[in-house]
Amino acid sequence: MALLSWSSRYSVGVQRMDDQHTVLFGMLNDLHTAMMKGEAHKSTGTLLQKLAKYTHEHFDSEEAMMASSGYTALAQHRIKHRELTRQVDEFAVRYKRGESTLNLQLLNFLREWLTTHIQEEDQKYGPWVNGHGVR
Repeated sequence: MALLSWSSRYSVGVQRMDDQHTVLFGMLNDLHTAMMKGEAHKSTGTLLQKLAKYTHEHFDSEEAMMASSGYTALAQHRIKHRELTRQVDEFAVRYKRGESTLNLQLLNFLREWLTTHIQEEDQKYGPWVNGHGVR
C-alpha cells in the first residue's frame, strides 16, 4: 500500500509543478515500500540521496517559476523550502554516517510536510502564476 496517493486535492493548477509533486510522492512511496519489504538497509541511502537531490531541483524550479511571475510571497515561500531541504539533507548525512535509520516516523514527517506544504503554501501560487502568464 502506498504511503501517499496523488489526487486532485493536491493540484496547484500548474501542470509542470503537479508533475514534479507526483515525482516527490513516488519517491516517498519508494522509501516506504523498501522499508515495508525489509529492504530499507539496501536501498535507503540511494533513495534518500535521490529524494534530497530532486527536492533541491524541484524547489529551484518552483522558485524560478514564481520569480518569473513576480509572485509577491516568494521570499516567505523560499524560507520554507530551505527549512525542508536542510532537514532532508541533514537526515541523509546522518543516515550515511550510520547515525540514523529509516523509520515510519521519518516517512510520516516527510509525508505530512509535503502534503501540508502543497495544500497550504503551493496552492496559493497557482492562481497567481496562472494569472501572470505562467502555465
